[in-house]
Amino acid sequence: MAKSLQDKVIIVTGAGRGIGREIALLCAAEGAKVVVNDPGVAADGAGSSAAPAEEVVEEIRKRGGTAVANFESVAEAIPASKVVKTATDHFGRLDGVVNNAGILRDMIFHKMSVEAFEAVIKVHLMGSFYVSHAAARLFREQESGSFVHFTSTSGLIGNFGQANYAAAKLGIVGLSKSIALDMGRFNVRSNCVSPFAWTRMIGTIPTETEAEKARVAKIQQMGPEKIAPICAYLLSDAAKDVTGQIFGVRMNEIFLFSQNRPLRSVQRSEGWTPETIAEHGMPALKGSFYKLDRSADIFPWDPI
Repeated sequence: MAKSLQDKVIIVTGAGRGIGREIALLCAAEGAKVVVNDPGVAADGAGSSAAPAEEVVEEIRKRGGTAVANFESVAEAIPASKVVKTATDHFGRLDGVVNNAGILRDMIFHKMSVEAFEAVIKVHLMGSFYVSHAAARLFREQESGSFVHFTSTSGLIGNFGQANYAAAKLGIVGLSKSIALDMGRFNVRSNCVSPFAWTRMIGTIPTETEAEKARVAKIQQMGPEKIAPICAYLLSDAAKDVTGQIFGVRMNEIFLFSQNRPLRSVQRSEGWTPETIAEHGMPALKGSFYKLDRSADIFPWDPI
């Protein structure tokens, strides 16, 4: 059978471990030439090591694939642009970008430092922008290309102690939609994936109570390899008419997420005052208010 990504050049950021590693391995197995980007930092962004990216490249080559390592951080514009340059220098073109790189600095909001907020925003949101912006010029010229960005139910739904992460991940949804709108005329696609998987970053979840231990045990069932197939599909020509969407993957389940649209409306011909909003407007709308749910409230069943 023909491979779905034969001879395409794909960048996967944060590809040294976890979900990114599995995406890089599958893309290579599907015939792509892969730029394995990873600076080898800890889960909180500290330190650096060439080993994770080099090990994935070696694994791809052992399996008969083609790959090159890149160790730049995506958190700054110039280094991020060098990730794209690595693709063109080694392989002469670029066909797809997977913005997977990320760090965590979880903390309850009133205790979260400015540095912790900015660091997470820079890697997730700014990093996705920097790499995509550098790639967009190539995609525009060749009139083809696909972006796959990683969002999270922390932003789409909500979670405790992750204001920085949630803000970044919901911002990525807006970024992806804007790319899809602006670049659709050039046959460039942009989609989001919200993964449920046990990874090194998820390994920072506390396990002090029995409930927390049970929650983590369920998450550990969901391997990162389950996320890779939809990414490979979205990068392929088979997805040529799929853009501007948000998908979730949880074990063997694939979800299409809703996007913001009006739920209800109220109207007064004479206009509104603060008093009439309190007396009429808000009571009429309250029945459609969203509760302050967390991801686990919306997905309470065991992974399938």
